[in-house]
Amino acid sequence: MSEYFSLSDCDVIGFDLDHTLCRYHLKETSRLIYESFARYLVEHKGYDKDLLNLTPAIWDFCFKGLVVDLEDGNIVKLAEDGTVLRATHGTNDLSTEEIITHYGPQREWKHFNSLNTSFTRSAKYYFYDNYFDLPGALLCGKVVDMLHKRGNEVNSDFWKDVVAAIDHNYNTSAFKVTVLV
Repeated sequence: MSEYFSLSDCDVIGFDLDHTLCRYHLKETSRLIYESFARYLVEHKGYDKDLLNLTPAIWDFCFKGLVVDLEDGNIVKLAEDGTVLRATHGTNDLSTEEIITHYGPQREWKHFNSLNTSFTRSAKYYFYDNYFDLPGALLCGKVVDMLHKRGNEVNSDFWKDVVAAIDHNYNTSAFKVTVLV
């Protein structure tokens, strides 16, 4: 291998999903990803069209490192030791008192040890660790809000629909190139 790397020496350049060779316009990319997820839920799963209505301020909701607790619809931001730093139920902020009610005086999230060892998905939570699925955290919050508005109980059942939206959005057939002649 030579001492210097040059893109001109490459026959093929591949892009992965974490900014390795390019920079994304994250606001626009996130909006498009969210709209695709939400449109799928509205058109294929019968969810309320209100999922498609977003205000610019709602994007402050999204940042890396969020965990959706699928058992109760809470979205938590954790410290390195598993302490709940902040939490929402749907997109509504929980007060310090509400966080203590849910997670105890030490504010400990009960699944932290399994998350901390694997950073994987589970039937009980989903860890949002990259920009390409992060709009799904906002979608989960909005779905929980919608379930409450309808008077439905919040449990992990909504998650299978969100996963279907994600699968639909990132289906490899969606990336086929159409050649116009």
